[in-house]
Amino acid sequence: MLLTRVITAVCLLIVILPILFFAPPAGLVGLVVVFAALAAWEWGRLVRLPDGWGPVAYAVVVILLTIAWHDIPPRGDVRPLFYGAAAAWIVAWALLAGGVHGLSGGRRVVVALLGCVILPAFVHAVSMLRAHGIAFLLSVAVLVWAADVGAYFVGKAIGRRKLAPTISPGKSWEGAIGGAVLVGVIATVAGSTHWFAPTWFSYQFDQRGAVTALALTLLLVGASIGGDLFESLLKRQVGMKDSSRLLPGHGGVLDRIDALLPVFPLAALLIS
Repeated sequence: MLLTRVITAVCLLIVILPILFFAPPAGLVGLVVVFAALAAWEWGRLVRLPDGWGPVAYAVVVILLTIAWHDIPPRGDVRPLFYGAAAAWIVAWALLAGGVHGLSGGRRVVVALLGCVILPAFVHAVSMLRAHGIAFLLSVAVLVWAADVGAYFVGKAIGRRKLAPTISPGKSWEGAIGGAVLVGVIATVAGSTHWFAPTWFSYQFDQRGAVTALALTLLLVGASIGGDLFESLLKRQVGMKDSSRLLPGHGGVLDRIDALLPVFPLAALLIS
């Protein structure tokens, strides 16, 4: 299993890194659209759309909605989409607070509609963040990855109090706090020293000051945890371990980007 995970990760890096560093921004957006389409297909499976054509049709709808935002007046203004994504995540976290339930008709419709906002917002957020520079985009991704890494190691070491025992038993409050502390340290160093600037951290430190910047950073950490837990909820309520098997050893695309989905639009909204 470990070898499979490593091989898959290496293959992804071979595809992603040249596009990220050497292709024009449109190339990266095109790649993210592909990932969003695959994630939408998985989302369609998680809401139990009819096998075969159902998830495919859902993916097509999501991509058409993503493209449509370029033509909705005022042309190119995606802030309403980001506000919509923020509202969608509030609904998602309300469902999360309610715990695991069966996928009833009404609940299925709500979750399907959430994906039609959340996934297009993610694509446009990547585009906006990339427009500020590669380091700017990567700094937001590092925030999510550092929160996850810190939570994993601190949780393994001293995790006792379960964060969401019925949804994700492996997560603990101690781990979440440890991840937040690690991100806080990174944000403070990057924001105050301007290493690799411009980054999201340096922007917030310069525009809002250290205290507000750290508060917003912790808000993004909380959003990343919520995104991870919500995807776990979607899988729990239909009895699936992974969103798919598209990425051998890693599960599906949603399993890899779940924590990024709420963070990128919110990070983009905070600079727009």
